[in-house]
Amino acid sequence: QVQLVESGGGLVQAGGSLRLSCAASGRSISSYIMGWFRRAPGKEREFVAHISVSGSSQTYSDSVKGRFTISRDNAKRTVYLQMNSLKPEDTAVYYCAASSGYVRNEPLWHSWGQGTQVTVSS
Repeated sequence: QVQLVESGGGLVQAGGSLRLSCAASGRSISSYIMGWFRRAPGKEREFVAHISVSGSSQTYSDSVKGRFTISRDNAKRTVYLQMNSLKPEDTAVYYCAASSGYVRNEPLWHSWGQGTQVTVSS
């Protein structure tokens, strides 16, 4: 089982940037699809982005496409989420997750971090 720990959250003004990190321990992430999700107050958890095992393919939600970039460094066992042009509606707890494969063309997420808070002020 892989353990995931997010960091890099904080308070930022609208239009600003943050970079989140997700550090893995317990085992390598080199065979996992990695993803980021978020949960805003009073809302369901929603998908943000995921990245393929090799890092060559990324998928984004429409709400963050063009503003957020997911990347990975398998040697460092770390996944990143670069967030630019932040908006107040991006305020949420951000979680990273790991998946060993797909079910019905969607990654099946089996490991989750505890989350890091991102707050964007207007």
